[in-house]
Amino acid sequence: MNIVKRAKAPTPNFFKALRTIGLVLAAVGSIVITAPVALPVVVVSIGGYFAVAGGVLSAVSQLTTSYGETPYPKGDDN
Repeated sequence: MNIVKRAKAPTPNFFKALRTIGLVLAAVGSIVITAPVALPVVVVSIGGYFAVAGGVLSAVSQLTTSYGETPYPKGDDN
């Protein structure tokens, strides 16, 4: 299964929840990084880590499919 078919394949409910959590983490991290007020360096660094972790969590969760679930007919893996 190539990356496009994997991204289009159905995602299990658990990973849908993880994807949502990852998007929230990325949003919170981005808000902290781009805050219009002066924040301590530690807080901005943590915001950066949140943004990266949220992005990775969302991407991995989106590309996860159920084991044994074939959304396409066999032989259509090209």
